Amino acid sequence: MRASNTDAALYYLARMVHAGEDPLFIARRMVIFASEDIGLAAPTALVVANSVFEAVHTIGYPEAQINLAHGVAYLSRCTKDRSAYHGYFAALADVEAHGNLPIPLELRNAPTKLMKNLGYSKGYEMYPQDKVLLPKKLKNRHYFSPKNRDLSEEKN
Repeated sequence: MRASNTDAALYYLARMVHAGEDPLFIARRMVIFASEDIGLAAPTALVVANSVFEAVHTIGYPEAQINLAHGVAYLSRCTKDRSAYHGYFAALADVEAHGNLPIPLELRNAPTKLMKNLGYSKGYEMYPQDKVLLPKKLKNRHYFSPKNRDLSEEKN
């Protein structure tokens, strides 16, 4: 599915089904693939993959083969975009490297008078434009980039 070659994807699906692979395992991998490899390029891919998983769970073999084939064909034809995937793991690397850095005061909820006096939520804007909302130590970090799509696997 990664290479967007539907014929190959259907063939390898048929091999797995013929060999007796658990249909829920195949469907589970489709759900993961929809977020990991297709991501923001086609957000409905996750809906389709979850629907395939639910159908396979409800129906089982032999009829679930049709649901799996539908899912494989759909997912293999989708444009791929791994920008959210790469962005998340870059952010996770910073969490692992720096721990839980302090959240900027303006982002903190201020349910008490003391918290308001300490500056919690001061200057908070509902939809800030071009404002750094990361901890100070990470103020120049950028995790998400549409340019970080990693489409090398899509060439076919």
